[in-house]
Amino acid sequence: QVQLVESGGGLVQPGGSLRLSCAASGITFRLYNMGWYRQAPGAQRELVATIRTSGSTNLADSVKGRFTISRDSAKNTVYLQMNSLKPEDTAVYYCNGVFQVSSRSYWGQGTQVTVSS
Repeated sequence: QVQLVESGGGLVQPGGSLRLSCAASGITFRLYNMGWYRQAPGAQRELVATIRTSGSTNLADSVKGRFTISRDSAKNTVYLQMNSLKPEDTAVYYCNGVFQVSSRSYWGQGTQVTVSS
């Protein structure tokens, strides 16, 4: 059974930091391209950051210079380090894994991030 379990969300003041974690099980983690997406109320889900099996990363323009994505294959975990958070970063953040061979995709249940004073 495939599971992607996010953690680390919460309430933070503008300018603060959070680190999200996504622990994967039931998959061969090293064969999956991983990513973080977010969805604000009333908005579509949008890409935040991806990290491929090679380690190459891609970040949305809105988070470049503030967010960093990384992965730890020993722990089957992908991280999203979020610094200099803004109120517009408020959303539910979802972890995504895509099998590099078949492109089969899996999603986590999401974790809420709220940036507010």
